[in-house]
Amino acid sequence: MPSQGFPRCLRLLNAGDFSHVFEQADLKVHGKGMMALARMSTRGYPRIGLVVSKKNVKRAVDRNRFKRLVRESARLRQHHLPSMDIVILAKRGVQDIDNETLNRQLHGMWKRLQRDAQTVSVAPPLDGVTRDT
Repeated sequence: MPSQGFPRCLRLLNAGDFSHVFEQADLKVHGKGMMALARMSTRGYPRIGLVVSKKNVKRAVDRNRFKRLVRESARLRQHHLPSMDIVILAKRGVQDIDNETLNRQLHGMWKRLQRDAQTVSVAPPLDGVTRDT
Protein backbone atom coordinates (compact mmCIF):
# COMPACT_ATOMS: atom_id res chain seq x y z
CA MET A 1 0.00 0.00 0.00
CA PRO A 2 1.46 3.40 -0.96
CA SER A 3 2.17 5.97 1.74
CA GLN A 4 -0.80 8.17 2.69
CA GLY A 5 1.27 10.91 4.34
CA PHE A 6 1.32 14.55 3.29
CA PRO A 7 4.98 15.64 3.51
CA ARG A 8 6.35 19.11 2.73
CA CYS A 9 7.31 18.08 -0.83
CA LEU A 10 3.57 17.73 -1.65
CA ARG A 11 2.81 21.34 -0.64
CA LEU A 12 3.27 24.70 -2.32
CA LEU A 13 5.22 26.58 0.32
CA ASN A 14 6.52 29.90 -0.96
CA ALA A 15 5.28 32.87 -2.96
CA GLY A 16 7.25 31.81 -6.02
CA ASP A 17 5.43 28.47 -6.16
CA PHE A 18 2.06 30.20 -5.92
CA SER A 19 2.85 32.91 -8.46
CA HIS A 20 4.09 30.21 -10.84
CA VAL A 21 0.53 28.80 -10.87
CA PHE A 22 -1.28 32.17 -10.84
CA GLU A 23 0.70 33.57 -13.76
CA GLN A 24 -0.17 30.87 -16.23
CA ALA A 25 -2.67 28.27 -15.04
CA ASP A 26 -3.30 25.41 -17.47
CA LEU A 27 -6.58 24.41 -15.82
CA LYS A 28 -9.28 26.23 -13.88
CA VAL A 29 -12.00 24.26 -12.07
CA HIS A 30 -14.86 25.99 -10.27
CA GLY A 31 -16.79 24.46 -7.42
CA LYS A 32 -19.31 25.71 -4.91
CA GLY A 33 -17.40 27.94 -2.51
CA MET A 34 -13.98 27.28 -4.05
CA MET A 35 -11.90 27.32 -7.21
CA ALA A 36 -8.83 25.35 -8.26
CA LEU A 37 -6.06 26.65 -10.50
CA ALA A 38 -3.59 24.08 -11.77
CA ARG A 39 -0.42 24.09 -13.80
CA MET A 40 1.18 20.98 -15.23
CA SER A 41 4.51 19.92 -13.76
CA THR A 42 7.26 17.44 -14.55
CA ARG A 43 7.94 16.59 -10.90
CA GLY A 44 6.04 13.30 -11.01
CA TYR A 45 3.73 14.12 -8.11
CA PRO A 46 1.07 16.75 -7.33
CA ARG A 47 1.64 19.72 -5.01
CA ILE A 48 -1.21 21.52 -3.26
CA GLY A 49 -1.43 25.13 -2.04
CA LEU A 50 -4.28 26.87 -0.24
CA VAL A 51 -5.44 30.49 -0.35
CA VAL A 52 -8.07 31.36 2.26
CA SER A 53 -8.37 35.10 2.85
CA LYS A 54 -9.93 36.83 5.85
CA LYS A 55 -11.94 38.90 3.43
CA ASN A 56 -13.77 35.82 2.11
CA VAL A 57 -13.84 33.69 5.29
CA LYS A 58 -14.06 35.90 8.38
CA ARG A 59 -13.59 33.49 11.29
CA ALA A 60 -10.31 31.66 11.85
CA VAL A 61 -12.14 28.49 12.85
CA ASP A 62 -13.85 28.42 9.43
CA ARG A 63 -10.59 29.08 7.57
CA ASN A 64 -8.86 26.31 9.49
CA ARG A 65 -11.72 23.85 8.92
CA PHE A 66 -11.62 24.49 5.16
CA LYS A 67 -7.84 24.05 5.02
CA ARG A 68 -8.00 20.86 7.10
CA LEU A 69 -10.67 19.32 4.85
CA VAL A 70 -8.82 20.22 1.64
CA ARG A 71 -5.53 18.82 2.96
CA GLU A 72 -7.20 15.60 4.08
CA SER A 73 -8.97 15.16 0.75
CA ALA A 74 -5.74 15.82 -1.19
CA ARG A 75 -3.81 13.44 1.05
CA LEU A 76 -6.23 10.61 0.33
CA ARG A 77 -6.31 11.28 -3.45
CA GLN A 78 -2.62 12.14 -3.96
CA HIS A 79 -1.80 8.90 -5.81
CA HIS A 80 -4.63 9.46 -8.30
CA LEU A 81 -3.84 13.09 -9.10
CA PRO A 82 -1.66 13.97 -12.10
CA SER A 83 1.69 15.69 -11.77
CA MET A 84 0.66 19.32 -11.33
CA ASP A 85 0.81 22.27 -8.98
CA ILE A 86 -2.69 23.01 -7.67
CA VAL A 87 -3.86 26.11 -5.80
CA ILE A 88 -7.26 25.92 -4.08
CA LEU A 89 -8.88 29.32 -3.45
CA ALA A 90 -11.74 29.73 -0.98
CA LYS A 91 -14.62 31.93 -2.13
CA ARG A 92 -17.20 33.77 -0.07
CA GLY A 93 -19.75 31.49 1.51
CA VAL A 94 -17.51 28.42 1.85
CA GLN A 95 -17.98 28.58 5.64
CA ASP A 96 -21.71 27.88 5.15
CA ILE A 97 -21.07 24.55 3.39
CA ASP A 98 -21.15 21.47 5.64
CA ASN A 99 -18.25 18.98 5.70
CA GLU A 100 -20.01 16.28 3.69
CA THR A 101 -20.89 18.66 0.85
CA LEU A 102 -17.39 20.14 0.90
CA ASN A 103 -15.88 16.66 0.62
CA ARG A 104 -18.17 15.86 -2.33
CA GLN A 105 -17.17 19.13 -4.01
CA LEU A 106 -13.48 18.37 -3.52
CA HIS A 107 -13.87 14.82 -4.82
CA GLY A 108 -15.54 16.19 -7.95
CA MET A 109 -12.80 18.80 -8.40
CA TRP A 110 -10.05 16.17 -8.13
CA LYS A 111 -11.83 14.03 -10.72
CA ARG A 112 -12.23 16.99 -13.11
CA LEU A 113 -8.58 17.94 -12.70
CA GLN A 114 -7.56 14.35 -13.34
CA ARG A 115 -9.73 14.16 -16.47
CA ASP A 116 -8.79 17.58 -17.84
CA ALA A 117 -5.07 17.04 -17.23
CA GLN A 118 -5.07 14.30 -19.85
CA THR A 119 -5.94 16.87 -22.53
CA VAL A 120 -3.22 19.32 -21.43
CA SER A 121 0.36 18.41 -22.26
CA VAL A 122 3.55 19.69 -20.72
CA ALA A 123 4.78 21.21 -23.98
CA PRO A 124 7.21 24.14 -23.97
CA PRO A 125 5.61 27.50 -24.77
CA LEU A 126 5.87 28.96 -28.24
CA ASP A 127 8.18 31.81 -27.20
CA GLY A 128 10.97 29.35 -26.33
CA VAL A 129 11.06 30.16 -22.61
CA THR A 130 10.98 27.13 -20.33
CA ARG A 131 7.93 26.99 -18.07
CA ASP A 132 8.47 24.49 -15.29
CA THR A 133 11.17 24.28 -12.61
